[in-house]
Amino acid sequence: MTASVLELSGIHRVYRTAAGELNVLDGADLKLEAGELVGLVGPSGSGKSTLLHTAGLLEQPEAGTVLLDGVDCLKLDDKGRTALRRTKIGFVYQFHHLLPEFNAADNIAMPLMIAGVKKAEARAKADELLEVMGLAERGHHQPGQMSGGEQQRVAIARALANTPRLVIADEPTGNLDPTTTERVFATFIRMAREEGAAVLVATHNHALTAHMDRVITLKDGKIVPYVGE
Repeated sequence: MTASVLELSGIHRVYRTAAGELNVLDGADLKLEAGELVGLVGPSGSGKSTLLHTAGLLEQPEAGTVLLDGVDCLKLDDKGRTALRRTKIGFVYQFHHLLPEFNAADNIAMPLMIAGVKKAEARAKADELLEVMGLAERGHHQPGQMSGGEQQRVAIARALANTPRLVIADEPTGNLDPTTTERVFATFIRMAREEGAAVLVATHNHALTAHMDRVITLKDGKIVPYVGE
């Protein structure tokens, strides 16, 4: 049987505050399969970002196991985890964090070149992704010359540049208009269905979650199916 793209088992994440310990994740379990699109919903403060950061190897839990394509990530050193993030994980956030001194195409090509792809090939891939995002004419524009929605689409293209096995998106369409939101969501669907990526999207947009394979939430630090309000 093929291993899941992502498998979280018995994840415990504790934050220590002046008021005492806060168990944000308390034995959380999650499996994401190739080609699966999963929505993550829940109120602010429920632990969604902590879960995403743990899945994306940005935070280390106090206990548990994180497997990415069968690799035990918590047994790796910082260099090993960084390598996995660069080659197998694509992050999309609500705020774009583009490099202002580079144009749109270069922002997208950057992770490819860091991974060792030749500049010409990286730029060709960037142009392809700009076309997919409806930004073919904006490749030579710097972020400051683009609207917020355009910048976010560039950031999403950048996250998908290395054809990641796992796509993690934290409120990726929160600042986008409905038409652009549909375009972005269609890109996530394509990544899952055509590229075989596992896609985990935290969102408050229930119109999007209605089209996902399943929707989960956090309750008492554990991952459970979302059954609506």
